[in-house]
Amino acid sequence: MTTTDIPRALHRGQSDNPFVDLGDGSTLQLMQVDIEAGLWVIRTKFQPGYVVQTHKHTGEVFAFTMSGSWKYVEYPEVNTAGSYLYEPAGSIHTLTVPDTNTEVTDVWFAIYGANLNLEPDGSITSIIDAGSILQAYLLLCDAQGLGTPDVIGG
Repeated sequence: MTTTDIPRALHRGQSDNPFVDLGDGSTLQLMQVDIEAGLWVIRTKFQPGYVVQTHKHTGEVFAFTMSGSWKYVEYPEVNTAGSYLYEPAGSIHTLTVPDTNTEVTDVWFAIYGANLNLEPDGSITSIIDAGSILQAYLLLCDAQGLGTPDVIGG
């Protein structure tokens, strides 16, 4: 194997891809997508008091908290800066950020598969996956005048 045959590591700096304002008290930065593998890697910032709709994951999720705190309504553990969380495929939960937080909660997620957003009766209201998050992110970047980001795999 020659050096030209060896795949290169791909780097994105903290500010290379912009955070888009989702208009609901959160911002999102998309770093990587692999539509074929169903992978999407995001960094999300949540304001105090933020709640994510109850959802089910069709694949595994890996999360690392960089600042603030958050938890799932359904579980007792609280994620704080430095916490790592693994979510198995099929898990259902409601992410909440305490309204007593004094700082923004900043979390990195690597998500395989889709988020199935659920109503209280369990019916699906929307689906978010690698393809739809890429499309939404690019549209929001354009709408917010942030240019076209260089998302790995995008």
